[in-house]
Amino acid sequence: MSSSKLTHGPQTGEFIAMMALMTSLVAMSIDLMLPALADIGADLGSPHENANQLVVTMVFLGLAIGQLLYGPLSDSIGRKPAIYLGYAMFGVGSLLAIFAINFPMMLIGRLLQGLGVAGPRGVSMALIRDRFAGRAMARVMSFIMVVFIVVPIIAPAIGQAILFVAAWRIIFVILLVLGVVSLIWFALRQPETLPSERRVPLSARRMIGALREVLANATTLGYTLMAGAVSAILQAYLNSSQQIFQQQYGLGALFPLFFAINALAIGLASFVNGRLVMRYGMRPLVKIALFALCSIALLFVGIALITAGQPPLWKLMAYLIPCFFCLGILFGNMNALAMEPLGHIAGVGSAVVGSLSTFVAIPLGAVIGQAYNGTVTPLAMGFAVLAFSALVLMYWANRDQPEPVVVSEE
Repeated sequence: MSSSKLTHGPQTGEFIAMMALMTSLVAMSIDLMLPALADIGADLGSPHENANQLVVTMVFLGLAIGQLLYGPLSDSIGRKPAIYLGYAMFGVGSLLAIFAINFPMMLIGRLLQGLGVAGPRGVSMALIRDRFAGRAMARVMSFIMVVFIVVPIIAPAIGQAILFVAAWRIIFVILLVLGVVSLIWFALRQPETLPSERRVPLSARRMIGALREVLANATTLGYTLMAGAVSAILQAYLNSSQQIFQQQYGLGALFPLFFAINALAIGLASFVNGRLVMRYGMRPLVKIALFALCSIALLFVGIALITAGQPPLWKLMAYLIPCFFCLGILFGNMNALAMEPLGHIAGVGSAVVGSLSTFVAIPLGAVIGQAYNGTVTPLAMGFAVLAFSALVLMYWANRDQPEPVVVSEE
């Protein structure tokens, strides 16, 4: 049997819409307020402009911690209670952000928001696995991936539209409303999918064992660290994109348009990767994307140095668009390659891999973002260093692997 429906609940269309809204809270929490970072920092007494980037960084830190928490917790107490806990933390964090009177209070709120959205985001994947299998699960995931592509494209534009008519605090009010709506919808319509007889006791030993296995397996560790390096490229961009586009290039309200173009490149790459990966395999695609990324990054370092970090906007976009296309190919394959040896501990292994790669990415992305000096040179050099680091890690991870055999499904 290629697929099976494992529990009663809302019809497939409603279920997909519900899961899409729940998982979209992550991207909305990160991208919606990017146009407002300067206003947030000015109103709350940020020590300097680069410190505003911490409003983004703290969400990633919460996500990194949350990935370790919610998966094992949902296996122990059930999917719905774990998701409720996440929503509760998200609600508290949103209220702190709405009523923040100083910058540290905002950062605490953002940390709790990230810790909170990790619940609906992570546990919803387990919930989907509980309810669907085989091709039905692949179909559901494909529809949800559309949301992953669309939300980062439109979120900054929505944030900018809010700023045209209201203060930045309303952005967090809207985030809270979206969280409450999705919580009520989920609570009323989705039954528990993990029966008590399938639950396992909460155990730190399982998590520690999974961490040891990740650290001991060269393939898993190499691709996990590689995922961290590549994710750091995206985080560095997210941290400094508002300053680069709105301030350095003076785009103002047009910032969401240029942000959307780059996000669209990642989405297009995800679509292309889905078409190519079954024919050519993950490792060849990763190698091609990394070599392309390194070449583009190295070329742009030269351009940035020649132009004193102030290249024309068209040259910057001509660099960023192919970079993000390469990232889209890499994102589609790195975690899968890291998870290949961990099939026997897929749930807890996925939590460890995801959390470890995020913990690696956070300081690297933050260092590059904090180095912003009114030019794109720190970003260009950071991209290049991270891309070449990922290339070295790829060869290290594959050193004991046989050459892949390309199998076509035709």
